[in-house]
Amino acid sequence: MIRVDELPTHELNGIQYRCGRVQPFGASIVGNSGINFSVFSKDATYCELVLFHKGEREPFARIPFPDEFRIGHVFAMIVYGLDIEDFEYGFCMDGPFDPGHGYRFDRSKILLDPYARLVSGRDVWGKSPDPENPFQHRGCVIQEDYDWEGDKPLEIPMKDLVIYEAHVRGFTKDESSKVKYKGTFAGLLEKIPYLKELGINCIELLPIFEFDEFENSRVVDGERLYNYWGYSTVCFYAPKAGYAASAPLGLAADELKNLIKQLHKAGIEVMLDVVFNHTAEGNEDGPYISYRGIDNKTYYLLTPDGKYYNFSGCGNTMNCNNAVVRNSILDTLRYWVSDYHIDGFRFDLAAILSRDENGEPMTSPPLLDELAHDPILGKTKLIAEAWDAGGLYQVGSFPSWGRWAEWNGKYRDCLRKFIKSGAECGPELISRIMGSPDLYGNRSAEASINFITCHDGFTLRDLFSYSEKHNIANGENNNDGSNDNNSWNCGAEGETDDEEIIALRKRQIKNAAAMLLLSRGIPMILAGDEFANTQFGNNNAYCQDNRISWLDWSMLEENNDTFGFFKKMITFRAEHPVLRRCDFFTGQNSSGYPEISFHGTKPWELDENNPFLSFGFMYAEPSKDFGTEEDSFIYCAVNAYWESVTFELPALPDKMKWKIIAYTGDDRISRKKAAGHTVSLMGRSLMLLLGQKK
Repeated sequence: MIRVDELPTHELNGIQYRCGRVQPFGASIVGNSGINFSVFSKDATYCELVLFHKGEREPFARIPFPDEFRIGHVFAMIVYGLDIEDFEYGFCMDGPFDPGHGYRFDRSKILLDPYARLVSGRDVWGKSPDPENPFQHRGCVIQEDYDWEGDKPLEIPMKDLVIYEAHVRGFTKDESSKVKYKGTFAGLLEKIPYLKELGINCIELLPIFEFDEFENSRVVDGERLYNYWGYSTVCFYAPKAGYAASAPLGLAADELKNLIKQLHKAGIEVMLDVVFNHTAEGNEDGPYISYRGIDNKTYYLLTPDGKYYNFSGCGNTMNCNNAVVRNSILDTLRYWVSDYHIDGFRFDLAAILSRDENGEPMTSPPLLDELAHDPILGKTKLIAEAWDAGGLYQVGSFPSWGRWAEWNGKYRDCLRKFIKSGAECGPELISRIMGSPDLYGNRSAEASINFITCHDGFTLRDLFSYSEKHNIANGENNNDGSNDNNSWNCGAEGETDDEEIIALRKRQIKNAAAMLLLSRGIPMILAGDEFANTQFGNNNAYCQDNRISWLDWSMLEENNDTFGFFKKMITFRAEHPVLRRCDFFTGQNSSGYPEISFHGTKPWELDENNPFLSFGFMYAEPSKDFGTEEDSFIYCAVNAYWESVTFELPALPDKMKWKIIAYTGDDRISRKKAAGHTVSLMGRSLMLLLGQKK
């Protein structure tokens, strides 16, 4: 039986249509032959649906929305007889053009639907766009019929995560990856066995929402530079088509969903790095893509004279706490959780999300509150990069409602300084190892995402190979990227044949990995650090789609001992729940020992208020408290001094003995297992010991 409200009421040049449904926004399939188009604009006086056959420059239809098709500020229309595999669409809006008051309507511009589920125009990465095409990014409709086979978000407890940050394209694009579909979702899928072997259980993907790699593209010294990282969103609902081997067939969404399903089958959660602080439309001189022409005044933070606030450093700032924008962001995240089974989100420059319409920080930002309490996102991980380009730094004070975690930039800075012999950081380091109770004492250590490296900055290898950044290839005279890296080249800038320096760098990489994975809080590893990948000293490779940014998988064989060390430490963390406790308990547990304690070169003797370079920390892990097979003690001796130091080990209960698990100074000693009452560590090394029954 056909419902009366599904019958067409209007016709234009053979195309039948009728008044549509205001919800949901975007383009959605209704009935057997209809597509519902719904778009919001508070101040537009006119809206027109523009339809194209796939790939054709000129539209085959332009259908104005009659006045009766508008309810409130929403234009809605159902169009019949469209072939979803052969049409693309956009909108034309008209209204006042008065930039000084925030209005930028231009009827000549064809605009991308902000809710489009797929965007064409960049189906093949790096394929040059047609500069004569006035409508570069086109909305497409997809069938939401993927068979998930019972899959759902994994809901692994936050405290148990080991996060692995990776770039979809760079992960497998290099020939050394030896996958079939290099640089794609399908290529990453082929590396799932590797991820399982490493032991991580959460992969955090740099932006995969549709972006334009040709934004600010240029040629420097014969090399084409791109918007490689993708921190400049074109459409929040659409996966990046250029990351899908099947994109030319219109199957980018299914390819991504298949990757997520297979990762889940392997026990690996998927987090997305999302960018709601700004869009690809830039400042006053930027292009019309979507929001600028649909409702500029609603979607962007504007100065009193109609210009764009730039707290993002990218030309514009989204008006995130406006009710409409707030709901749009909520809709986006709900969609990715429900339709793509995403497990969590990391929010780029999240401090912006706390700013009001005048750009001022808010005590209780409505957006952050709603995200924290949204029923659909109730078990979704929420992680903030708790600062922005406007100087708002909220590490430890980001509005959380007990739900938000934070990238702990203070952990990164403290660990980097200490590992290169920064004794002044010793007292702070104690707090960082404990999960940063000074920052998150009113929450838990689950709020602390601990990291030493990430996409933004040096790789771990480069952190110990370069004292200065080397970004000349970016074409900005080495002025881009941070100058405050807390790095140290270990005696020679860049690559060297000096075996002592090479050995020291390997020790430092392992020292950093061990400290990270033995700290309370949630560890995050940069992809490739586990086999000493390099970016040749570039600490801002945002534009480098080449060997600078691509992982060199031949390094896995060359640095297999480093990979083995990472693997061992990840496994050790998984085997010992005391390392993952998050409630800041510092008293004695049923072992009769403090659950976590700090020591000097002699047990129980450490001046925690003065600088130091050599210390130990110990966890007591009784089976009664943690459900392990037997009681155990974990002791880590750390020597950031440049000469050897001898440590006296804490006494253990009767019938227990210390065994060496790992030593970054000499792996042969690690294999001897047994330890006496003292251990000697060479300069800049670390030793992990486990106390158990003899």
